[in-house]
Order: sequence, then structure tokens, then C-alpha cells
Amino acid sequence: MMLLILLATFLTFTTNSLQLSTNYEDVNELINYINNLNTTWKAGKNSYTSEDIKVRLGALEEPDLVFLKHEIDENIEIPESFDAREEWPHCESIKEIRDQGSCGSCWALAVVEAISDRICIATKGQQQVEISAENLIACCDTCGMGCMGGWSFASWDFYVNTGYVTGGLYNSKKGCQPYSIAGCGSGPLPPCKKVLEPTPQCQHKCIDGYNMTYAEDKHYGKKSYGFSNDNKALQIDIMQNGPVVTSFTVYDDFAIYKSGVYQRTSGQVVGGHAVKVIGWGVENGVDYWIVANSWNTYWGDKGFFKIRRGTNECNFEID
Repeated sequence: MMLLILLATFLTFTTNSLQLSTNYEDVNELINYINNLNTTWKAGKNSYTSEDIKVRLGALEEPDLVFLKHEIDENIEIPESFDAREEWPHCESIKEIRDQGSCGSCWALAVVEAISDRICIATKGQQQVEISAENLIACCDTCGMGCMGGWSFASWDFYVNTGYVTGGLYNSKKGCQPYSIAGCGSGPLPPCKKVLEPTPQCQHKCIDGYNMTYAEDKHYGKKSYGFSNDNKALQIDIMQNGPVVTSFTVYDDFAIYKSGVYQRTSGQVVGGHAVKVIGWGVENGVDYWIVANSWNTYWGDKGFFKIRRGTNECNFEID
């Protein structure tokens, strides 16, 4: 049984989804429109429409929260750029992009990804684990409604109070409870379904052939805490402890992001999305966050994206 010394989450609040239908011709028109603007980012075909991503946007609006205060050293100098992949190259989980499939489990994947990273960082690479998103969405009733959406902050509290087992990607057969929902939507993968996959059933056992029991495989956190509208504190925490989680409002143009620093250019609200923040930087004079998405490596910049920093783009930085 492993006790993680520290964990953190960065929470914002999102708007629930609106009905929106986008056909293929509209996507092409939107791509051309955005690229002709010569803005801070480039659009391209990701095999996604706003309908495809809508089933993946499961970050529900968080209730009013009082965060546990986390002491930081305000005298720490913040570098112009920081990338957790470069700071801790021995932690493979930081580089990994998961695929939530046709399930609104972004809130769960972002949390278990960050937990996996922080376990590796805290143990100086001695423990390289993939915490199970399957276990979270199936077994934490207080965290949300599985594939129908959930709350990141409650997921961190569940990590402290109940713990999670390990589990790798779909079909990986890694860990106690690997993800059971197939990827979709981009590259050679099949199209995403227009309806949500059913939430997996909670099981207090590991897959056949795993070398530990469910209880033996559990990982726990010591405490959870959060930041809201405090970018400096958040940056210091990332530098010291590793990636964090945030939620933001997604507009339909985000589905066709390819490169550069995303900022909303057009479109309507599609829903709320939770992601993992791994660093920051500056590109052509524009400050940005580096973010890992959960829509597989065929989407965006090999599964990652940059979003404008310091302007509360799409409610990324404020409650």
C-alpha cells in the first residue's frame, strides 16, 4: 500500500452544454475562417465535430468550494517557461495521452493522470503507475455520474479517503482495472458514438492474472487542496509537485485545434471539459499553458494543446 505525500488540484467552473449541430461543410468553413484570421493558433481536420466532442465533455459545474490552504514560498522565481515532461523525463505518465472514448469521463481521466504523475515525481521515479480511471468513474458515487459527468475536486477527496487502484489504457491489460471503453474519433479509430457508453460497473477486484489483490493495489493521497485565480501559486505548485487539473468552457472551434496558442475565435458553447496542466510558456509574445487532453494522440498537437494564459481564456483560470 502506497501513501502519496502530496496532491493538488486546480479547479475552475464551467457552463453546462448547449445543443449544437455542425456538419462537415460547416467544419471546413470554420477551419478556413480561423486560419484566414492569422490568429495565435491553426485549425485543421481532427475527424471531430462539435457533436463528437459533446459526449466527451463531462466536467460538471463545481459547487461552491472552500479550498484547503496550501502554503507556498512566494519568493520562488517563476521561469518564463516550464514543461513537466522535460523537468521529470523519467516519468512516462506525464507524456501519456489517454482516450476517454464515448464517455464523459474527462473529469476522471484528468485527475488520475495527475495523480499518476505525482506519484512518480514524489517517489523520484521509483513508482511508475497508471492510476485507474475505470475505478474512479465506476466506484465513486460522490464524484459524479460516471460517463454522464462528474466533479474533479470530489475525485481528489475520494483519493484521500478511499483510494484508487491502478489501471492502464483500453486493451492494455495493465494494472488492476484497465480502462474498458474503446477510443474513438480521430485517425484510424472508429467514429465516436452520438450517445454515451454505459458507465462500467464498480468491482472490488482486479482483472484475472494480476499479481495483487484489489486492497493491496490501492493508492492513497494525504490531502487535497486547490487554487482559483492565483496563477503564481499554481505555477509554483506545478514546479514543486507536478501537473494539476482544471476545467474550462469549450466552444465548438476547439474541436478543430491543431497547433499554436488556442483562444476562442468563433462558435457556441458545447460544454465543460477537465484537463491536465503540465506547464507554461510564451509563443510570439503570447503567454500560454501547456495542457494534456484525453482525446487520443491523433487530436490536436499529438494530444496536447496550448491555451492563452493570464486572460482567463474560456474560464480557464477563475472560479
